[in-house]
Amino acid sequence: MRLSADLLAFQDRLGHTFRKPDLLLRAVTHASIGTATRPDNQRLEFLGDRVLGLVMAEALLAADAGAREGQLAPRFNALVRKETCADVAREVGLGDVLKLGRSEMLTGGRRKEALLGDAMEAVIAAVYQDAGFEAARALVLRLWGKRIASVEPDARDAKTSLQEWAQARGMPPPGYEEAGRSGPDHAPQFTVRVTLANGETAEATAGSKRVAEQAAARLLLERVGGEG
Repeated sequence: MRLSADLLAFQDRLGHTFRKPDLLLRAVTHASIGTATRPDNQRLEFLGDRVLGLVMAEALLAADAGAREGQLAPRFNALVRKETCADVAREVGLGDVLKLGRSEMLTGGRRKEALLGDAMEAVIAAVYQDAGFEAARALVLRLWGKRIASVEPDARDAKTSLQEWAQARGMPPPGYEEAGRSGPDHAPQFTVRVTLANGETAEATAGSKRVAEQAAARLLLERVGGEG
């Protein structure tokens, strides 16, 4: 098969020329438009998540030979989580070439965090199936390179850090609730409130609930972080 002009341009941005172009087409095909004769990217996403994980585990071990598992795990999670995959997807313009059903098109699917992250994992799997592990490894290291080099030594996400802060003081885990929603259906903004058992709260707004939760947790951590 021949790739469309937009997929050829994406292939150039990705830095991998597919010997089996149908793999790339499948990787950018969302379930909302998939059919029996047009497979979607869900199976590739499943595989790509594992390939990404192996590459990241190897890279982190190589980058810090003395790090313990407890130090490596949060760095690993920071590098493979959906938000990071979505950021990489935006950098290579993956959203521009996604094949989406009408409902996803109308609700801003090309900008959705989870959808972009899943598709990025599917693209990694497509490269793996097209050219093998070394090609997929080279792709991931190239696209994630600066992130691997700059990941925080203690890269626990804000929600985890806030929960640990609360538990260390005998409190139950923080509670999260949606405090508001605004904006059009295709680009909603979610406001999330996080509350500690001692009554401390913080709110944050973002384009997804998960990002808003992290931002609210970070704000509350900054607020209580100086306490003993």
